[in-house]
Amino acid sequence: MTGVALAEELLLLAYDDESGKATMPRISLDLGMAAAVLIELALAGRIAYAEGNLAATDPTPTGEPILDDVLARIAADTPHTPSSWVQRLRHGLRDRILGDLVARGVVRDVDETELGFIHVHRYPLADAAVEADTRGRLAEALAGGKVPDERTAALATLVAVLRMEPALGLGGDAARETRARLEEIAGVAGFSGEVSLEDSVVRPSVSLVVAALAQAVDAALGKRV
Repeated sequence: MTGVALAEELLLLAYDDESGKATMPRISLDLGMAAAVLIELALAGRIAYAEGNLAATDPTPTGEPILDDVLARIAADTPHTPSSWVQRLRHGLRDRILGDLVARGVVRDVDETELGFIHVHRYPLADAAVEADTRGRLAEALAGGKVPDERTAALATLVAVLRMEPALGLGGDAARETRARLEEIAGVAGFSGEVSLEDSVVRPSVSLVVAALAQAVDAALGKRV
């Protein structure tokens, strides 16, 4: 763990810094964050993908409450497909992650009332350091000619699957070029399912999990089969 979870990085990219509102469909973000939590567990060596399912390989807690709750659920259950797990985990996950970011002073919880009785929460950025680091790592990966570390490559893969180029402030030709580079990173890292495990530059166990989850999220969003 780096102190900043993949799901938190994904959420910060997806929320507008000033308005504190999500800039992408919430179901897309929820599925992406569920996949990010599972990828985090794979990076920590706690789960693996085999025979079409995700299963716990090491139930030892990581020390991160959200990860450990998910790990306990996976360890106590029978193996399920990546598609099943992202659907099971997406409900309520965003609110819990937002709560953690608020508690740490990364974002603010602005509670407003609309039409006199409807409470609407916004989460404008309070501490830019975390998101700046995330964007900096992505920018370096996009500009560089080498594959980034496992965590950044996994993040790039999720950004590509979720079509988050607009969240990076890109449109038109720049967005298309960025998407091509994101997919290139995923492919060379072995996360697209198109590179053999022997040629992957990251751990095979992680490659299998990320590739399976990327396909599951893509299928859930109905973008590709």
